Amino acid sequence: MPAEPLSAHDVEAALRELPDWRLEGDRITRTYRLPSHFAAAGLTVHVAQIQEELDHHSELTLGYNTVALAVNTHDAGGAVTRKDVALAERVEAVAPGHGAR
Repeated sequence: MPAEPLSAHDVEAALRELPDWRLEGDRITRTYRLPSHFAAAGLTVHVAQIQEELDHHSELTLGYNTVALAVNTHDAGGAVTRKDVALAERVEAVAPGHGAR
């Protein structure tokens, strides 16, 4: 069963609880800055593990000392769903442990 798209109001409410996440087009996005490339790589691996656990994957980009995520739900027509918010919440929980800001 496909995930249901969130209403614009529900997306806005979710983003109020997710510091620095933004709605860009039909995706929610965030870029983390980290103290080093090694720390950024560590966060990338941690995010990949979370995505596997949730069976929900973002566009995940590793830079020199940055990690960027962009996510929406393909089986909901590319809309933002609760699955995207849950992924963002999990990443927010682990990112500080890698030194992300």
